[in-house]
Amino acid sequence: MIKGLIVDWGGVLTDSIADPFEAWAIEEGIDYPHYQGVLTELLGSQAPTGLDQNPIHALERGELANLEFEKLLATRLRRSDGATVSHEGMLARMFSKLQHAPDMNALVRRARGLGIRTGLLSNSWGNQYPREMWEGMFDAVLISGEVGLRKPEPEIYFLAAEKVGLKTSECVFVDDLAINVRGAVSVGMVGVHHKTYESTLLELEAILSVSLS
Repeated sequence: MIKGLIVDWGGVLTDSIADPFEAWAIEEGIDYPHYQGVLTELLGSQAPTGLDQNPIHALERGELANLEFEKLLATRLRRSDGATVSHEGMLARMFSKLQHAPDMNALVRRARGLGIRTGLLSNSWGNQYPREMWEGMFDAVLISGEVGLRKPEPEIYFLAAEKVGLKTSECVFVDDLAINVRGAVSVGMVGVHHKTYESTLLELEAILSVSLS
């Protein structure tokens, strides 16, 4: 029986992250496909600290400082006019356009009100979270950079289940990235690939056998 609901933040409790990131790139004068290409390049490179991993994964685990990552990213980005991009406060600017998704947040609150254990599991890019909005919403909050693990590493899903007081087999996990959903399923969780509020609502009602409308 599924007794726990664990959800991602960006792209689940917020609207899609793609549009805000594209809006940020346009505002900075950066071609968005160029920005995406740089991220792909970073995923295939090694962290400048000598860690045997790429910079993005190191950032998500909290092993690479925000400022160091911002400098690294800024050196690879170019504005459409050829000018350099300012690294100072880059991550804060990137996440500043994310919009709260009130329907999904309310769904999580309704689930907890029905006695379902709830948790947040998010890969952080050193960004600030609206924790003041989460009062009474979660039984546990896990941020990758604070626990030194990242999705889709198996250990972080086991830790999330433990923190909400359940086994992985008793939890359903919701994420907007299929790779993270697969990671949850690989350790025994039920996975829901979030695309829209309506589709996720229907799936969760079927999995949890409750009305969440």
